[in-house]
Amino acid sequence: MKVSRLYATLGRLTVVSAATLTLLACTPPEEVCCAPAQLVSGAEQRLDIYLPVTMADVDISHLPAHKREMLSLLIDAAEIMDELFWLQAYTGDRDELLESMYDPRVRAFAEINYGPWDRLNNDQPFIQGYAEKPYGANFYPVDITREEFDAASLEGKDDLYTLIRRNDAGELYTIPYREAYQRQLTEAAGILRQVAALSQDPQFAEYLRLRADAFLTDDYQPSDYAWMDVTDNLIDVIIGPIEIYEDRLFGYKAAFEAYILVKDLEWSERLAVYAETLPALQRGLPVPDEYKAEEPGTDAQLNAYDVIYYAGHTNAGSKTIAVNLPNDEEVQLAKGTRRSQLKNSMRAKFDGILVHIADELIVPEQRPHITFDAFFANTMFHEVAHGLGIKNLVDGEGTVRAALREYAAPLEEGKADILGLYMVTQLMDDGILTEGQLEDYYVTFLAGIFRSVRFGASSAHGMANMIRFNYFAEHDAFVRNGAGQYAVNMDNMRAAMNSLSELILRLQGDGDYAGVHRLFEEMGHMGPDLQSDLDRLEQAAIPVDVHFEQGKSVLGL
Repeated sequence: MKVSRLYATLGRLTVVSAATLTLLACTPPEEVCCAPAQLVSGAEQRLDIYLPVTMADVDISHLPAHKREMLSLLIDAAEIMDELFWLQAYTGDRDELLESMYDPRVRAFAEINYGPWDRLNNDQPFIQGYAEKPYGANFYPVDITREEFDAASLEGKDDLYTLIRRNDAGELYTIPYREAYQRQLTEAAGILRQVAALSQDPQFAEYLRLRADAFLTDDYQPSDYAWMDVTDNLIDVIIGPIEIYEDRLFGYKAAFEAYILVKDLEWSERLAVYAETLPALQRGLPVPDEYKAEEPGTDAQLNAYDVIYYAGHTNAGSKTIAVNLPNDEEVQLAKGTRRSQLKNSMRAKFDGILVHIADELIVPEQRPHITFDAFFANTMFHEVAHGLGIKNLVDGEGTVRAALREYAAPLEEGKADILGLYMVTQLMDDGILTEGQLEDYYVTFLAGIFRSVRFGASSAHGMANMIRFNYFAEHDAFVRNGAGQYAVNMDNMRAAMNSLSELILRLQGDGDYAGVHRLFEEMGHMGPDLQSDLDRLEQAAIPVDVHFEQGKSVLGL
Protein backbone atom coordinates (compact mmCIF):
# COMPACT_ATOMS: atom_id res chain seq x y z
CA MET A 1 0.00 0.00 0.00
CA LYS A 2 1.43 3.39 -0.97
CA VAL A 3 1.60 5.96 1.80
CA SER A 4 1.07 8.75 -0.76
CA ARG A 5 -2.59 7.77 -0.95
CA LEU A 6 -2.91 8.74 2.71
CA TYR A 7 -2.09 12.36 2.07
CA ALA A 8 -4.16 13.06 -1.00
CA THR A 9 -7.06 14.64 0.86
CA LEU A 10 -5.07 16.50 3.49
CA GLY A 11 -6.41 19.99 4.03
CA ARG A 12 -4.42 23.02 5.06
CA LEU A 13 -5.05 25.44 7.86
CA THR A 14 -5.36 29.13 7.16
CA VAL A 15 -2.59 31.27 8.59
CA VAL A 16 -3.96 34.24 10.47
CA SER A 17 -2.44 37.68 10.13
CA ALA A 18 -0.03 38.62 12.90
CA ALA A 19 -2.42 41.48 13.62
CA THR A 20 -4.65 39.03 15.48
CA LEU A 21 -2.02 38.93 18.21
CA THR A 22 -0.49 42.40 17.84
CA LEU A 23 -3.46 44.45 18.95
CA LEU A 24 -3.58 48.11 19.84
CA ALA A 25 -2.09 48.71 23.26
CA CYS A 26 -4.71 49.43 25.87
CA THR A 27 -4.56 52.14 28.49
CA PRO A 28 -3.81 50.92 32.03
CA PRO A 29 -6.80 51.21 34.37
CA GLU A 30 -6.72 53.88 37.06
CA GLU A 31 -6.75 51.28 39.81
CA VAL A 32 -4.97 47.97 39.36
CA CYS A 33 -4.25 45.05 41.64
CA CYS A 34 -0.57 44.99 40.96
CA ALA A 35 2.35 46.82 39.34
CA PRO A 36 2.50 46.77 35.53
CA ALA A 37 4.54 43.91 34.14
CA GLN A 38 7.91 44.78 32.64
CA LEU A 39 9.68 42.55 30.13
CA VAL A 40 13.18 41.32 30.82
CA SER A 41 15.85 42.42 28.39
CA GLY A 42 15.55 40.69 25.02
CA ALA A 43 12.10 39.24 25.69
CA GLU A 44 10.24 41.54 23.30
CA GLN A 45 11.83 39.91 20.26
CA ARG A 46 10.35 36.56 21.32
CA LEU A 47 6.75 37.70 21.49
CA ASP A 48 6.18 36.69 17.86
CA ILE A 49 7.81 33.24 17.88
CA TYR A 50 4.39 31.55 17.53
CA LEU A 51 2.72 31.43 14.13
CA PRO A 52 -1.01 32.16 14.55
CA VAL A 53 -3.20 29.53 12.87
CA THR A 54 -6.98 29.27 12.90
CA MET A 55 -9.03 26.15 13.46
CA ALA A 56 -11.81 27.62 11.31
CA ASP A 57 -10.91 25.43 8.34
CA VAL A 58 -11.57 22.19 10.22
CA ASP A 59 -14.65 20.75 8.57
CA ILE A 60 -17.33 19.64 11.03
CA SER A 61 -20.24 20.22 8.65
CA HIS A 62 -20.71 16.47 8.20
CA LEU A 63 -21.48 16.00 11.89
CA PRO A 64 -25.14 15.71 12.93
CA ALA A 65 -26.66 18.15 15.40
CA HIS A 66 -26.23 15.93 18.48
CA LYS A 67 -22.52 15.49 17.77
CA ARG A 68 -22.04 19.23 17.37
CA GLU A 69 -23.73 19.65 20.75
CA MET A 70 -21.33 17.05 22.15
CA LEU A 71 -18.38 19.08 20.81
CA SER A 72 -19.72 22.23 22.44
CA LEU A 73 -20.01 20.51 25.81
CA LEU A 74 -16.58 18.95 25.48
CA ILE A 75 -15.08 22.40 24.94
CA ASP A 76 -16.72 23.42 28.24
CA ALA A 77 -15.02 20.48 29.96
CA ALA A 78 -11.71 21.26 28.26
CA GLU A 79 -11.83 24.83 29.56
CA ILE A 80 -11.98 23.41 33.08
CA MET A 81 -8.82 21.39 32.34
CA ASP A 82 -7.26 24.67 31.25
CA GLU A 83 -8.13 26.27 34.60
CA LEU A 84 -6.69 23.31 36.48
CA PHE A 85 -3.46 23.35 34.51
CA TRP A 86 -2.94 27.02 35.40
CA LEU A 87 -3.19 25.99 39.06
CA GLN A 88 -0.58 23.29 38.51
CA ALA A 89 1.84 25.25 36.33
CA TYR A 90 1.86 28.68 37.97
CA THR A 91 2.59 29.29 41.63
CA GLY A 92 0.89 32.70 41.80
CA ASP A 93 -2.51 34.17 40.97
CA ARG A 94 -3.31 33.87 37.27
CA ASP A 95 -5.72 36.81 37.14
CA GLU A 96 -3.29 39.15 38.89
CA LEU A 97 -0.55 38.15 36.49
CA LEU A 98 -2.63 38.71 33.38
CA GLU A 99 -4.18 41.96 34.65
CA SER A 100 -0.68 43.38 35.13
CA MET A 101 -0.04 43.04 31.39
CA TYR A 102 -1.37 46.08 29.55
CA ASP A 103 0.28 45.18 26.25
CA PRO A 104 -1.97 42.57 24.58
CA ARG A 105 1.04 40.93 22.93
CA VAL A 106 2.66 40.33 26.32
CA ARG A 107 -0.59 39.02 27.78
CA ALA A 108 -1.06 36.66 24.83
CA PHE A 109 2.50 35.37 25.32
CA ALA A 110 1.79 34.73 29.02
CA GLU A 111 -1.42 32.88 28.12
CA ILE A 112 0.45 30.67 25.65
CA ASN A 113 3.09 29.92 28.29
CA TYR A 114 0.67 29.58 31.24
CA GLY A 115 2.77 31.91 33.33
CA PRO A 116 5.69 34.35 33.20
CA TRP A 117 8.22 31.74 32.01
CA ASP A 118 9.12 31.22 28.36
CA ARG A 119 8.64 27.50 27.75
CA LEU A 120 10.65 27.53 24.53
CA ASN A 121 13.54 29.36 26.19
CA ASN A 122 14.31 26.81 28.91
CA ASP A 123 11.55 28.20 31.14
CA GLN A 124 13.42 31.46 31.70
CA PRO A 125 11.25 34.33 33.02
CA PHE A 126 10.24 36.93 30.45
CA ILE A 127 8.74 39.25 33.10
CA GLN A 128 10.98 41.15 35.50
CA GLY A 129 10.82 40.17 39.17
CA TYR A 130 10.40 36.42 38.64
CA ALA A 131 13.02 33.81 39.44
CA GLU A 132 13.42 30.71 37.30
CA LYS A 133 10.41 28.43 37.20
CA PRO A 134 10.40 25.87 40.02
CA TYR A 135 11.33 22.42 38.74
CA GLY A 136 8.32 21.00 40.53
CA ALA A 137 5.98 23.68 39.12
CA ASN A 138 3.09 23.94 41.62
CA PHE A 139 2.91 20.21 42.37
CA TYR A 140 5.30 20.65 45.33
CA PRO A 141 6.28 23.44 47.73
CA VAL A 142 8.62 25.82 45.93
CA ASP A 143 11.33 25.31 48.55
CA ILE A 144 11.27 21.49 48.56
CA THR A 145 14.48 19.60 47.80
CA ARG A 146 14.87 16.13 46.33
CA GLU A 147 16.53 15.02 49.55
CA GLU A 148 13.63 16.25 51.69
CA PHE A 149 11.12 14.52 49.43
CA ASP A 150 13.05 11.22 49.46
CA ALA A 151 13.34 11.30 53.25
CA ALA A 152 9.67 12.05 53.83
CA SER A 153 7.47 9.14 54.89
CA LEU A 154 4.25 10.07 53.14
CA GLU A 155 1.68 7.67 51.75
CA GLY A 156 1.13 8.27 48.05
CA LYS A 157 3.84 10.92 47.75
CA ASP A 158 4.96 9.64 44.34
CA ASP A 159 1.46 8.95 43.00
CA LEU A 160 0.48 10.56 39.72
CA TYR A 161 -2.54 12.26 41.25
CA THR A 162 -1.36 13.80 44.52
CA LEU A 163 -0.01 17.23 45.39
CA ILE A 164 2.70 17.77 47.99
CA ARG A 165 2.06 20.65 50.37
CA ARG A 166 3.62 22.08 53.55
CA ASN A 167 1.59 22.87 56.69
CA ASP A 168 2.10 25.77 59.09
CA ALA A 169 4.62 23.73 61.06
CA GLY A 170 6.69 23.21 57.92
CA GLU A 171 5.77 19.52 57.60
CA LEU A 172 5.03 17.94 54.23
CA TYR A 173 1.70 16.29 53.51
CA THR A 174 -0.15 14.97 50.47
CA ILE A 175 -3.54 15.91 49.08
CA PRO A 176 -5.16 13.96 46.23
CA TYR A 177 -6.33 15.76 43.12
CA ARG A 178 -9.94 14.76 43.80
CA GLU A 179 -9.83 16.84 46.98
CA ALA A 180 -7.56 19.68 45.88
CA TYR A 181 -9.64 20.33 42.75
CA GLN A 182 -13.00 19.01 43.92
CA ARG A 183 -15.12 21.90 42.62
CA GLN A 184 -13.66 21.91 39.12
CA LEU A 185 -13.56 18.13 38.77
CA THR A 186 -17.14 17.72 39.95
CA GLU A 187 -18.26 20.20 37.30
CA ALA A 188 -16.19 18.51 34.59
CA ALA A 189 -17.58 15.09 35.56
CA GLY A 190 -21.11 16.41 35.20
CA ILE A 191 -20.35 17.69 31.71
CA LEU A 192 -18.86 14.37 30.60
CA ARG A 193 -21.99 12.60 31.79
CA GLN A 194 -24.10 15.00 29.71
CA VAL A 195 -21.99 14.15 26.67
CA ALA A 196 -22.38 10.44 27.42
CA ALA A 197 -26.14 10.84 27.46
CA LEU A 198 -26.03 12.43 24.00
CA SER A 199 -23.70 9.84 22.50
CA GLN A 200 -25.20 7.10 20.37
CA ASP A 201 -22.01 5.06 20.65
CA PRO A 202 -22.37 2.90 23.79
CA GLN A 203 -18.63 2.27 24.11
CA PHE A 204 -17.76 5.95 23.86
CA ALA A 205 -20.50 6.76 26.38
CA GLU A 206 -19.10 4.16 28.78
CA TYR A 207 -15.63 5.69 28.47
CA LEU A 208 -17.01 9.14 29.26
CA ARG A 209 -18.90 7.87 32.32
CA LEU A 210 -15.83 6.07 33.63
CA ARG A 211 -13.69 9.14 32.99
CA ALA A 212 -16.21 11.22 34.94
CA ASP A 213 -15.96 8.71 37.80
CA ALA A 214 -12.17 8.94 37.66
CA PHE A 215 -12.28 12.70 38.21
CA LEU A 216 -13.88 12.00 41.59
CA THR A 217 -11.83 8.93 42.59
CA ASP A 218 -8.38 9.42 41.00
CA ASP A 219 -8.69 5.90 39.56
CA TYR A 220 -8.14 6.39 35.83
CA GLN A 221 -7.25 2.85 34.80
CA PRO A 222 -10.84 1.63 34.15
CA SER A 223 -11.46 4.57 31.82
CA ASP A 224 -8.13 3.92 30.04
CA TYR A 225 -9.20 0.33 29.36
CA ALA A 226 -12.62 1.54 28.18
CA TRP A 227 -11.04 4.13 25.88
CA MET A 228 -9.04 1.43 24.13
CA ASP A 229 -12.33 -0.38 23.38
CA VAL A 230 -13.75 2.67 21.56
CA THR A 231 -13.03 2.16 17.87
CA ASP A 232 -15.82 3.53 15.66
CA ASN A 233 -16.45 6.98 17.12
CA LEU A 234 -16.27 10.10 14.95
CA ILE A 235 -15.58 12.32 17.97
CA ASP A 236 -12.90 11.60 20.51
CA VAL A 237 -11.66 13.38 23.61
CA ILE A 238 -8.47 12.92 25.57
CA ILE A 239 -9.04 14.58 28.91
CA GLY A 240 -7.72 14.54 32.45
CA PRO A 241 -4.35 14.47 34.25
CA ILE A 242 -2.16 12.64 31.76
CA GLU A 243 1.42 13.68 30.95
CA ILE A 244 4.21 14.12 33.52
CA TYR A 245 6.47 16.54 31.61
CA GLU A 246 5.45 19.55 33.71
CA ASP A 247 7.01 17.89 36.77
CA ARG A 248 10.71 18.41 36.05
CA LEU A 249 11.63 17.63 39.65
CA PHE A 250 10.74 13.93 39.58
CA GLY A 251 8.45 13.28 36.64
CA TYR A 252 5.83 11.88 39.02
CA LYS A 253 2.86 14.23 38.78
CA ALA A 254 0.32 14.25 35.95
CA ALA A 255 -0.87 17.55 34.48
CA PHE A 256 -4.39 18.32 33.30
CA GLU A 257 -5.02 18.65 29.59
CA ALA A 258 -7.55 18.00 26.86
CA TYR A 259 -7.69 17.34 23.13
CA ILE A 260 -10.98 17.38 21.28
CA LEU A 261 -10.67 15.41 18.05
CA VAL A 262 -12.68 14.61 14.94
CA LYS A 263 -11.62 11.30 13.42
CA ASP A 264 -10.90 10.78 9.76
CA LEU A 265 -12.23 7.23 9.45
CA GLU A 266 -10.80 6.63 5.99
CA TRP A 267 -7.33 7.69 7.00
CA SER A 268 -7.49 5.69 10.20
CA GLU A 269 -8.39 2.53 8.29
CA ARG A 270 -5.46 3.01 5.92
CA LEU A 271 -2.99 3.55 8.75
CA ALA A 272 -4.08 0.47 10.69
CA VAL A 273 -1.71 -1.83 8.79
CA TYR A 274 1.33 -0.33 10.52
CA ALA A 275 0.13 -1.15 14.03
CA GLU A 276 0.03 -4.79 12.97
CA THR A 277 3.80 -4.77 12.36
CA LEU A 278 4.72 -4.07 15.98
CA PRO A 279 5.35 -7.65 17.18
CA ALA A 280 7.73 -8.39 14.29
CA LEU A 281 9.52 -5.07 14.72
CA GLN A 282 9.89 -5.71 18.46
CA ARG A 283 11.57 -9.03 17.75
CA GLY A 284 14.01 -7.36 15.37
CA LEU A 285 15.20 -4.60 17.69
CA PRO A 286 19.03 -4.27 17.74
CA VAL A 287 19.33 -5.28 21.39
CA PRO A 288 19.67 -8.57 23.39
CA ASP A 289 16.50 -10.59 23.87
CA GLU A 290 15.94 -9.64 27.52
CA TYR A 291 15.47 -6.00 26.49
CA LYS A 292 12.67 -6.87 24.05
CA ALA A 293 10.98 -9.69 25.91
CA GLU A 294 7.70 -7.84 26.39
CA GLU A 295 5.09 -8.41 23.70
CA PRO A 296 3.38 -5.23 22.43
CA GLY A 297 -0.40 -5.24 22.85
CA THR A 298 -2.18 -6.73 19.85
CA ASP A 299 -5.03 -4.21 20.04
CA ALA A 300 -2.75 -1.26 19.25
CA GLN A 301 -4.53 1.40 17.21
CA LEU A 302 -3.29 3.99 14.73
CA ASN A 303 -5.76 6.73 13.88
CA ALA A 304 -5.80 10.09 12.10
CA TYR A 305 -7.70 13.11 13.40
CA ASP A 306 -8.27 16.80 12.98
CA VAL A 307 -7.80 18.43 16.36
CA ILE A 308 -10.28 21.21 17.04
CA TYR A 309 -9.33 22.20 20.59
CA TYR A 310 -6.25 22.06 22.81
CA ALA A 311 -6.38 22.80 26.54
CA GLY A 312 -4.07 22.75 29.53
CA HIS A 313 -0.70 21.07 29.29
CA THR A 314 -1.04 20.19 25.61
CA ASN A 315 -1.79 23.83 24.79
CA ALA A 316 1.23 25.19 26.68
CA GLY A 317 4.13 26.35 24.53
CA SER A 318 4.81 23.95 21.67
CA LYS A 319 1.74 22.15 20.36
CA THR A 320 1.55 18.39 20.06
CA ILE A 321 1.11 16.92 16.58
CA ALA A 322 0.72 13.28 17.59
CA VAL A 323 -0.27 11.46 20.78
CA ASN A 324 0.45 7.97 22.10
CA LEU A 325 -1.79 6.95 25.01
CA PRO A 326 -2.63 5.66 27.54
CA ASN A 327 0.54 5.87 29.62
CA ASP A 328 -0.48 3.16 32.08
CA GLU A 329 2.01 0.31 31.56
CA GLU A 330 -0.53 -2.37 32.50
CA VAL A 331 -3.00 -1.09 29.93
CA GLN A 332 -0.26 -0.84 27.31
CA LEU A 333 0.79 -4.45 27.79
CA ALA A 334 -2.80 -5.69 27.78
CA LYS A 335 -4.32 -3.47 25.10
CA GLY A 336 -1.51 -1.63 23.39
CA THR A 337 -1.95 2.10 22.83
CA ARG A 338 -3.76 4.45 20.51
CA ARG A 339 -1.50 6.56 18.33
CA SER A 340 -3.39 9.64 17.30
CA GLN A 341 -1.98 11.60 14.36
CA LEU A 342 -3.19 15.23 14.41
CA LYS A 343 -2.93 15.85 10.70
CA ASN A 344 -4.15 19.45 10.51
CA SER A 345 -1.70 20.52 13.19
CA MET A 346 1.07 18.58 11.48
CA ARG A 347 0.38 20.29 8.16
CA ALA A 348 0.50 23.73 9.77
CA LYS A 349 3.95 23.07 11.22
CA PHE A 350 5.34 21.58 8.03
CA ASP A 351 4.20 24.41 5.77
CA GLY A 352 4.78 27.26 8.20
CA ILE A 353 8.03 26.16 9.83
CA LEU A 354 9.85 23.02 8.66
CA VAL A 355 10.25 23.88 4.97
CA HIS A 356 11.70 27.26 5.91
CA ILE A 357 14.17 25.66 8.33
CA ALA A 358 15.28 23.30 5.56
CA ASP A 359 15.85 26.24 3.21
CA GLU A 360 18.30 27.67 5.75
CA LEU A 361 20.04 24.61 7.19
CA ILE A 362 19.91 21.74 4.65
CA VAL A 363 22.27 21.67 1.67
CA PRO A 364 20.48 22.60 -1.58
CA GLU A 365 21.02 19.20 -3.21
CA GLN A 366 19.19 17.42 -0.34
CA ARG A 367 16.30 19.87 0.06
CA PRO A 368 14.11 17.96 -2.44
CA HIS A 369 14.11 15.16 0.14
CA ILE A 370 12.16 17.35 2.59
CA THR A 371 8.62 16.06 2.06
CA PHE A 372 5.38 16.15 3.98
CA ASP A 373 4.98 12.42 3.39
CA ALA A 374 8.24 11.81 5.25
CA PHE A 375 7.38 14.32 8.00
CA PHE A 376 4.01 12.67 8.56
CA ALA A 377 5.52 9.18 8.60
CA ASN A 378 8.39 10.10 10.91
CA THR A 379 5.92 11.67 13.34
CA MET A 380 3.55 8.73 13.06
CA PHE A 381 6.23 6.12 13.66
CA HIS A 382 7.56 8.10 16.62
CA GLU A 383 4.21 7.47 18.29
CA VAL A 384 4.05 3.84 17.20
CA ALA A 385 7.58 3.31 18.54
CA HIS A 386 6.45 4.13 22.07
CA GLY A 387 4.99 0.63 21.99
CA LEU A 388 8.39 -0.94 21.34
CA GLY A 389 11.09 -1.74 23.84
CA ILE A 390 10.45 -2.38 27.50
CA LYS A 391 8.25 -0.92 30.24
CA ASN A 392 9.51 -2.99 33.16
CA LEU A 393 13.10 -3.49 34.28
CA VAL A 394 14.86 -6.63 33.09
CA ASP A 395 15.53 -7.67 36.70
CA GLY A 396 11.81 -7.51 37.49
CA GLU A 397 12.33 -4.92 40.24
CA GLY A 398 9.95 -2.23 39.01
CA THR A 399 9.11 0.00 36.07
CA VAL A 400 11.40 2.02 33.85
CA ARG A 401 9.44 5.16 34.70
CA ALA A 402 9.97 4.74 38.45
CA ALA A 403 13.66 3.89 38.12
CA LEU A 404 14.60 6.80 35.85
CA ARG A 405 12.48 9.42 37.63
CA GLU A 406 12.83 12.86 36.00
CA TYR A 407 14.80 11.37 33.09
CA ALA A 408 12.11 8.82 32.23
CA ALA A 409 10.04 11.12 30.01
CA PRO A 410 12.85 12.69 27.95
CA LEU A 411 14.60 9.34 27.47
CA GLU A 412 11.31 7.76 26.38
CA GLU A 413 10.89 10.55 23.82
CA GLY A 414 14.42 9.91 22.61
CA LYS A 415 13.65 6.21 22.30
CA ALA A 416 10.48 6.87 20.31
CA ASP A 417 12.28 9.21 17.92
CA ILE A 418 15.15 6.87 17.14
CA LEU A 419 13.01 3.71 17.02
CA GLY A 420 10.54 5.55 14.78
CA LEU A 421 13.36 6.00 12.28
CA TYR A 422 14.31 2.35 12.80
CA MET A 423 10.73 1.36 11.95
CA VAL A 424 10.75 3.44 8.77
CA THR A 425 14.00 1.79 7.71
CA GLN A 426 12.77 -1.74 8.40
CA LEU A 427 9.39 -1.19 6.75
CA MET A 428 11.05 0.19 3.62
CA ASP A 429 13.45 -2.76 3.57
CA ASP A 430 10.46 -5.11 3.85
CA GLY A 431 8.53 -3.35 1.09
CA ILE A 432 5.64 -2.38 3.39
CA LEU A 433 6.39 1.34 3.26
CA THR A 434 6.82 2.19 -0.42
CA GLU A 435 6.36 5.94 -0.69
CA GLY A 436 9.46 7.93 -1.57
CA GLN A 437 13.08 7.08 -0.83
CA LEU A 438 14.77 6.29 2.46
CA GLU A 439 16.76 9.50 2.03
CA ASP A 440 13.48 11.47 2.23
CA TYR A 441 12.89 10.15 5.73
CA TYR A 442 16.47 10.62 6.93
CA VAL A 443 16.88 14.18 5.62
CA THR A 444 13.44 15.21 6.87
CA PHE A 445 14.32 13.60 10.21
CA LEU A 446 17.44 15.75 10.48
CA ALA A 447 15.49 18.90 9.64
CA GLY A 448 12.98 17.85 12.28
CA ILE A 449 15.73 17.82 14.91
CA PHE A 450 16.44 21.50 14.20
CA ARG A 451 12.73 22.23 14.54
CA SER A 452 12.33 20.45 17.84
CA VAL A 453 15.60 21.47 19.49
CA ARG A 454 14.37 25.06 19.30
CA PHE A 455 11.85 24.12 22.00
CA GLY A 456 14.67 24.38 24.54
CA ALA A 457 16.26 22.06 27.06
CA SER A 458 13.31 22.27 29.48
CA SER A 459 11.16 20.33 27.02
CA ALA A 460 11.36 16.53 27.12
CA HIS A 461 11.30 16.49 23.33
CA GLY A 462 13.92 19.24 23.16
CA MET A 463 16.28 17.36 25.49
CA ALA A 464 15.84 14.15 23.49
CA ASN A 465 16.59 15.99 20.26
CA MET A 466 19.72 17.61 21.67
CA ILE A 467 21.13 14.25 22.76
CA ARG A 468 20.36 12.70 19.39
CA PHE A 469 21.89 15.61 17.48
CA ASN A 470 25.14 15.36 19.44
CA TYR A 471 25.22 11.58 19.15
CA PHE A 472 24.73 11.81 15.37
CA ALA A 473 27.46 14.46 15.16
CA GLU A 474 29.85 12.25 17.13
CA HIS A 475 29.16 9.35 14.76
CA ASP A 476 29.41 11.44 11.54
CA ALA A 477 25.77 10.88 10.62
CA PHE A 478 25.82 14.28 8.90
CA VAL A 479 28.34 16.77 7.56
CA ARG A 480 28.18 20.53 8.18
CA ASN A 481 29.71 22.71 5.50
CA GLY A 482 31.30 26.14 5.82
CA ALA A 483 27.97 27.85 5.18
CA GLY A 484 26.38 26.13 8.16
CA GLN A 485 24.32 23.76 6.00
CA TYR A 486 23.93 20.06 6.75
CA ALA A 487 24.02 16.96 4.58
CA VAL A 488 23.01 13.48 5.75
CA ASN A 489 25.50 10.63 5.38
CA MET A 490 23.10 7.74 4.82
CA ASP A 491 25.37 4.86 5.88
CA ASN A 492 26.66 6.59 8.99
CA MET A 493 23.18 7.73 10.04
CA ARG A 494 21.86 4.20 9.76
CA ALA A 495 24.71 2.88 11.90
CA ALA A 496 24.24 5.66 14.47
CA MET A 497 20.50 4.97 14.56
CA ASN A 498 21.13 1.33 15.46
CA SER A 499 23.78 2.01 18.10
CA LEU A 500 21.77 4.79 19.77
CA SER A 501 18.70 2.53 19.79
CA GLU A 502 20.66 -0.15 21.63
CA LEU A 503 22.10 2.36 24.11
CA ILE A 504 18.71 3.80 25.05
CA LEU A 505 17.00 0.42 25.30
CA ARG A 506 19.75 -0.88 27.60
CA LEU A 507 19.57 2.20 29.82
CA GLN A 508 15.81 1.79 30.13
CA GLY A 509 15.84 -1.95 30.73
CA ASP A 510 18.57 -1.67 33.35
CA GLY A 511 16.92 1.30 35.05
CA ASP A 512 20.37 2.87 34.93
CA TYR A 513 19.69 6.27 36.48
CA ALA A 514 23.40 7.13 36.79
CA GLY A 515 24.03 6.14 33.18
CA VAL A 516 21.15 8.26 31.91
CA HIS A 517 22.39 11.17 34.00
CA ARG A 518 25.81 10.87 32.36
CA LEU A 519 24.22 10.73 28.92
CA PHE A 520 22.33 13.95 29.54
CA GLU A 521 25.38 15.64 31.06
CA GLU A 522 27.59 14.68 28.12
CA MET A 523 25.13 14.98 25.24
CA GLY A 524 22.46 17.39 26.49
CA HIS A 525 24.36 20.57 25.69
CA MET A 526 24.26 22.86 22.67
CA GLY A 527 27.54 23.63 20.94
CA PRO A 528 28.46 27.01 19.43
CA ASP A 529 27.96 25.89 15.81
CA LEU A 530 24.41 24.69 16.42
CA GLN A 531 23.59 27.79 18.45
CA SER A 532 24.87 29.93 15.58
CA ASP A 533 22.72 27.99 13.13
CA LEU A 534 19.62 28.37 15.29
CA ASP A 535 20.35 32.09 15.61
CA ARG A 536 20.14 32.28 11.82
CA LEU A 537 16.64 30.84 11.97
CA GLU A 538 15.68 33.56 14.43
CA GLN A 539 17.22 36.24 12.24
CA ALA A 540 15.23 34.87 9.30
CA ALA A 541 12.06 35.32 11.44
CA ILE A 542 11.11 31.65 11.12
CA PRO A 543 8.48 30.88 13.79
CA VAL A 544 9.40 28.40 16.48
CA ASP A 545 5.92 26.89 16.78
CA VAL A 546 2.25 27.55 16.14
CA HIS A 547 -0.56 28.91 18.27
CA PHE A 548 -4.15 28.05 17.46
CA GLU A 549 -7.10 30.40 17.32
CA GLN A 550 -9.80 28.10 18.59
CA GLY A 551 -13.10 27.91 20.43
CA LYS A 552 -16.83 27.67 19.80
CA SER A 553 -17.10 30.90 17.84
CA VAL A 554 -14.25 29.87 15.53
CA LEU A 555 -15.98 26.56 14.81
CA GLY A 556 -19.43 28.08 14.49
CA LEU A 557 -20.81 26.16 17.47
